[in-house]
Amino acid sequence: MAGAIPDGSVGRPVVLVGPMAVGKSAIGQQLAQQLSIPFVDTDAVVVAAHGSIADIFAGRGEHAFREIEARAVAKAIESAKNEPAVISLGGGAVLDSGTQQLLGECTVVYLECDAETVADRIARNTGRPLLQGDAMSRWEALFATRRPVYERLADIVLDVRSGSIAEIGLLLEERLRQHAALKEEVEK
Repeated sequence: MAGAIPDGSVGRPVVLVGPMAVGKSAIGQQLAQQLSIPFVDTDAVVVAAHGSIADIFAGRGEHAFREIEARAVAKAIESAKNEPAVISLGGGAVLDSGTQQLLGECTVVYLECDAETVADRIARNTGRPLLQGDAMSRWEALFATRRPVYERLADIVLDVRSGSIAEIGLLLEERLRQHAALKEEVEK
C-alpha cells in the first residue's frame, strides 16, 4: 500500500476532527497528498449527494443533516478500511454515538485551535448554518460543548495555531509515524 503510514497503522483510516474553520479539509488534503492516499471530506460528500449544508438545515433541519452526515462518515470509514485514506469530518459529526464507535477503528487527530485562529475564516464564510447571528459567539459556544468530545476521541492532538498548511501536514505525518511506532511497541 503505497504511501500508507507504516508500522501498524496500515489500513487504519486517519480521521481529522475539530471545530468548524480549523482547517480540517486543507490539512487533510495536504496529508493525503504527502502520503499518496485518497482524501475524503465528509461535508463535501454530503453536499455532492444532497445539496448545500445550509439548504439541508433550512429545508430538513439539523436532525436530518446529522443523519445524512453519520451515514456519509460511516461509508467513508468503511471504505478506508480497504484502502487507507485521510478523512475530514464536519465539526459536529463526533456528536453521533455511532460515529464515535466507528472512530475507535481509526487514528483520530484532533486539530486544536482557539477562537483567534479561526476568526478571520469565520468572518469570511457566511454559509455555516450553525453560525448565524453572532458567528464568533456561536462558534465559541459550540466549541465549548464539543471540545471534550474531540479530546476524548483523539489519538493525536495537533496544535494548528501556527504554521503553513504544508508545515502542519509534515508535522502531522511525523506525529502519525510516532503514534504508529508507539502502538506497535505496546502491541509487542
